[in-house]
Amino acid sequence: MSNEHHLAAEAAANPTAFAALYDHYFPRIFTYIRYRVGSDAEADDLTAHVFERALTRINAFDPQRAPFGAWLFGIARNAVGNHRRGLWRWLSLDALRNKPISTPAPEDSSIEREEQDRLLRAVAHLSDRERDLIALKYGAGLNNREIAQISALSESNVGVILHRAISRLRQTLGQEH
Repeated sequence: MSNEHHLAAEAAANPTAFAALYDHYFPRIFTYIRYRVGSDAEADDLTAHVFERALTRINAFDPQRAPFGAWLFGIARNAVGNHRRGLWRWLSLDALRNKPISTPAPEDSSIEREEQDRLLRAVAHLSDRERDLIALKYGAGLNNREIAQISALSESNVGVILHRAISRLRQTLGQEH
């Protein structure tokens, strides 16, 4: 049994074990979701929802069916899908008011935001499936085998779709200059 499977088995009874899974997966889940939604605030909310759902359903995790990461990314994909269909219920305004604000240097923030916006505009020209695979690959840092497990595609099909999507992105980004 892998360390993740062991932690997942413990997580139902031991919040410390779930915290270790959260710490390990949070950056990847957040980045995946950020690729798929319009803002950091939406990504924060959806990521919190994903981990809340995972914690409440940890007993449903079956390591025989899929690795823990694939199970968790399945929850994330469903959350993004529900959000895109308007089924997501937003947090209260009180929760948003209590959120700390961090402010980077204006110049750095502006340049970074321009680059992110440019990339997100290019990604918006891709199909939903291509955007999803790009987000899993580059947002979540998954390899093609892991993406294949999550998406029910073959590993080679994932590679072909990603290659074509990246080629389209390069073309789109090249045309902007």
